[in-house]
Amino acid sequence: MNDSTRDPPSGARRRFLICTGMLGTGAGFGALAASPIESRPASAASGNTRTATVRFMLNGKAQELEIDPRVTLLDALRERLQMTGTKKGCDRGQCGACTVIVDGRRVNSCLTLAMTLEGAKVTTVEGLAGAGLHPVQAAFVSRDAFQCGYCTPGQVMSCVALVDEVRRGCASAVTADLRPQARVELTDEEIRERMSGNICRCGAYVNIVAAVRDVARGAA
Repeated sequence: MNDSTRDPPSGARRRFLICTGMLGTGAGFGALAASPIESRPASAASGNTRTATVRFMLNGKAQELEIDPRVTLLDALRERLQMTGTKKGCDRGQCGACTVIVDGRRVNSCLTLAMTLEGAKVTTVEGLAGAGLHPVQAAFVSRDAFQCGYCTPGQVMSCVALVDEVRRGCASAVTADLRPQARVELTDEEIRERMSGNICRCGAYVNIVAAVRDVARGAA
């Protein structure tokens, strides 16, 4: 064969590299297709998820739930127990609309896994009123401390826990006297600091502070 008809060496090498690259790529895809990484457990493919049982007291009544361990307390309350007074706002622990009381402490239920509540006592806004309004609820009504009302359940629950915290002498970031024997005075500054985790997008803060002040002073 005449040398003039042959491809230059660089062209031959180029075709060789292209062909071997295509073969390598095809082999790689074949290996991936057969790889066990692609196989999934039958349970995941069929949608079956492990569940677990949790038992706790809700507003004075025993509850037993079989749930996905990843379910939050907020979703368990609203979707499984029909306690829709607890609101889903930001779902990130920033607005406080989902505040409930667990064993005497206020928590963001959107950040709390229901499975962590084994044996706990949970109180929602539905569990406050008895024959009449709870004093905090009465104070919010008297002071008109709400507008749209979406954040109000969380505000009310936070206020209930706040008053109890003050009675127990729990200090906040603005408490001036931190000595154990010192009495915490619930000033407006204290109220604003202690309620700062609850956002009111309507801006009813002045009346909310007044309602908390009334409750703390026994005026509600």
